Amino acid sequence: MLRKIPVDQLRLGMHLHAFEGSWINHPFWRTRFVIDSAAQLDAVRRSGVAECWIDPRLGLDVQDDAITMPPPARPPPAAAPVLPDRAEPAAVSAAFSEELEKAAAICRRGREQVASMFAEARMGRTIDAEACLPLVEDISRSVERNAGALVSLARLKTRDDYTYMHSVAVCALMVALARRLGHDDAACRQAGLAGLVHDIGKALMPADVLQKPGALTDDEMGVMRTHPERGHALLAETGSTPASALEVTLHHHERVDGRGYPHGLAGERLTLLARMGAVCDVYDAITSNRPYKAGWDPAESIARMASWTGHFDKAVLAAFVHSLGIYPTGSIVRLQSGRIGVVVEQNASALTAPVVRAFFSTKSQLHITPERIDLARPGCHDRIVAREGGAAAQFRHADELWADPEVLRKARA
Repeated sequence: MLRKIPVDQLRLGMHLHAFEGSWINHPFWRTRFVIDSAAQLDAVRRSGVAECWIDPRLGLDVQDDAITMPPPARPPPAAAPVLPDRAEPAAVSAAFSEELEKAAAICRRGREQVASMFAEARMGRTIDAEACLPLVEDISRSVERNAGALVSLARLKTRDDYTYMHSVAVCALMVALARRLGHDDAACRQAGLAGLVHDIGKALMPADVLQKPGALTDDEMGVMRTHPERGHALLAETGSTPASALEVTLHHHERVDGRGYPHGLAGERLTLLARMGAVCDVYDAITSNRPYKAGWDPAESIARMASWTGHFDKAVLAAFVHSLGIYPTGSIVRLQSGRIGVVVEQNASALTAPVVRAFFSTKSQLHITPERIDLARPGCHDRIVAREGGAAAQFRHADELWADPEVLRKARA
């Protein structure tokens, strides 16, 4: 019989069956396994999850004391927070900083190439999707070196270049997701190409509808909902567009519950690539500034997507979050110490403990000297206790704390 216990009662040898609460809040992407390391215990205890379920038939019960562990480390009181090691002044690692420079150049070239492709489509010319493969290859290599760099930069669009940079961003997100799902290099490139061309149908939409600085009317929405089929037809004309690109172009607005468009396909009737495209397209759309609204905070967007019943394939969404992090780079978070920080880099082995840069005190309500905090560093007792996505308007300079202002300028130039 399953037993619900507080997480501080977990011990080595217990079979963890499930966490109490949303999967988005816990540090593992699987449950139903035997706790066999102190590192696993520490990750659970630091996650903020209060309770879990164990299966005494498959592991130790709470009464068994053959294996014991010391009590979990208690964080310091809020009045006396543990400060990070001041010997680490850099906002990001050298490798991440170097990749940001390369990613900025790729963003500029990607925007130009997608804009050119859209212009060709508007003039009625044939679109050669495979001509984009060199760009896709550059994006793939950047993602392989450091997925967070290009993905994070591509999210920072202006209202004017949203349509073009959205394609670049979805390309990078598709590559990162494909890698997380275990696809080989060729399949990752195909996924990236599909992401790059998935919105080509928007080139055929009326400009006043596409760029409207407000909510669309029902009639205008009806027009916009034709873009997947029109894009599919445009790409299919050449006879050489890969089936993967055609599939994502046509079905990236479908939902697993069958309530999407244009065909209302559900469940297994949607290919894996279509389900991947739906996740990547929505994430970039809701985190980006649009002509009619400001983008949502990355971590807030992840949480909202996880709460939407029937919209996404759960396994694909879980892999997507693992590829970006529960708190993607650029997310604004509140720490237990009472500071506000921006996530500057991921710790691949500790999704709930990224590297952050604290810059504001909620106690004094004043900005503080920015400090780098690796939440996964041994001896660091601070942790993320909340997302602060709603504070993005207050902290408009936060992007300059995870990316050098000059890099941001180059990416947007």
